[in-house]
Amino acid sequence: MRSLFHFAYHVTDLDEARRFYGGVLGCEEGRSTETWVDFDFFGHQISLHLGKPFETTKTGKVGDHMVPMPHFGIILALEDWNVLANRLKAANIEFVMPPVVRFQGEPGEQWTMFFRDPSGNPIEVKGFADFASIYAK
Repeated sequence: MRSLFHFAYHVTDLDEARRFYGGVLGCEEGRSTETWVDFDFFGHQISLHLGKPFETTKTGKVGDHMVPMPHFGIILALEDWNVLANRLKAANIEFVMPPVVRFQGEPGEQWTMFFRDPSGNPIEVKGFADFASIYAK
């Protein structure tokens, strides 16, 4: 069964969120009101509502890095991941974990990067050369 995910969470400023999700990440804006806005987040729906963002702690161990938990993200084809990584670098986005390859030459080889939106919500973007290896053991 294939489906799309929907994720709703808080941001502190909708205009800032629009600049980041629409301008920097390139996500298409959908419906909105004065208190929320939807985006097409790489084929999935996110709904950003005004409020206090969820609390995170750096308790997730990814290689030698401690990353924020909880976090959400997306998996992209490696070519698209590289385009996004370059776009984030050009926008001077501060990385929690800069773009890096993990498990190189092993099952599940992937590229990953962590960053936060302007409200502090942590996002991970993974890149795979072959989606068939996403769940490889």
